[in-house]
Amino acid sequence: MKVQFLYFDGCPHWELAQARLREALEVHGEPVEVERVVVDTPEKAESYGFLGSPSVLIDGVDPFAEPAAPVALSCRLYRTPEGVAGSPTVQQLVAALSEASAS
Repeated sequence: MKVQFLYFDGCPHWELAQARLREALEVHGEPVEVERVVVDTPEKAESYGFLGSPSVLIDGVDPFAEPAAPVALSCRLYRTPEGVAGSPTVQQLVAALSEASAS
């Protein structure tokens, strides 16, 4: 499994999302390669299918993608059990990692 963490420096949520991803990977417990990708041009956003910062791709798939969400070099919001947030929860990330491992 390969995980890519995509973000841009101006995003106020990328550090929280990165910390939650690290925690989720510890809970998940399987060795996983993580690549950090700075998305800093519209062309790069298009090439990754970047739906906003921060984004997590698992084996090239965004498990949190909303249907018909546009590629955008912008900040991103997530639906969480606590409401709309700038990052998925640790539990949501663990669930996405577990689902990807099972398939």
